[in-house]
Order: sequence, then structure tokens, then C-alpha cells
Amino acid sequence: MNTLIYGLITGILFGFLLQRGSVLRYDRQLGALRFMDMTIVKFMFSTVLVAMVGIYLLKDFGIVVLAVKPTILGAVIPGGLIFGIGWGLLGYCPGTSVGALAEGRWDGLWGVLGMLAGAGLYAEAYPELKKTLLTWGDFGKITLPQALGVSHWVIIPIFIVGGLLLFYWLEKKRL
Repeated sequence: MNTLIYGLITGILFGFLLQRGSVLRYDRQLGALRFMDMTIVKFMFSTVLVAMVGIYLLKDFGIVVLAVKPTILGAVIPGGLIFGIGWGLLGYCPGTSVGALAEGRWDGLWGVLGMLAGAGLYAEAYPELKKTLLTWGDFGKITLPQALGVSHWVIIPIFIVGGLLLFYWLEKKRL
């Protein structure tokens, strides 16, 4: 039960930050898709960097165990394409469509309905996909540090420095 409560608290906090960061706005979404407004890119990359440090600290202190999902190109490539096409058509990604709906923008409902329809279609197609598409490019449960044969604390500072350089460049360009 604690896991569910922690998930609920984390979700509410993340939704609050999405709203405060103004990344739920359609114009911000469209600006990101057109590479004219990098607010969403900066927000999400900041989230990834903070989460990366936090998760690996929790792992190193023995508080959590990582449940790495397998890298399967037959799942990632079509999934990414479907995600990108849906985002481009709707102007919201799945999470921001829920946030937009919560703010009272009814166009976000299309994103929620799309997620539900997509999940239903995937569930129906899964038995066949499991034998075909989901077998292509299966690299197993591997992380970037494992693939490179180095400690995660070698990779994390590289990502942090890269992120800071990206943020500096985007601010300099006013994107």
C-alpha cells in the first residue's frame, strides 16, 4: 500500500511541476515540436537528470532494486513512432494531455482516449506481437553503464555536464 501512496504523491508532485513549468500549454508543446521553444526539453531533461542521480543513489544505499526492462528494438522503434505521431497530431504527449484535461482543456481528452484505445489495441495484439515484432532486436536487460562496462557514476557526471552545456546553449540561443 505504501508503494501506491508514494506513487500517488509523486504523480501529484510531478503534475504540479508540469503545470508550474507551463509545459501543459499547447503553444509550448507546438513550440517544442517545431524546435522553437525548448521549455519542455529543458524540463524533461532536468527531470531525467534528477531522477537518474536519485535512483542510483537509492540503489547504491540498498533502498531500491532496479527493475530494468529489456531493450527490444521491435518494441521501442514502433512505440516511439506511434508516440511521436500522436504527439504531433494532437499537440500533447500522453502525460500532458492528462494535465491539460485536469486544467479544463477538453482537447486533452483526445490524448486520454488515444492512450486508452492504444492500450486496448496493444493488449489485443500482444499474443501475436510477442511471437513476432517483440522478438526483433532483443538486447536483454542492459543499461548504458553495463553496455560500456563502466560504473554508473562514470556515466552520470557525463550526462550532467552534457545537460548543463545543453541548457547553457539553449539559453544563449533563447530557445
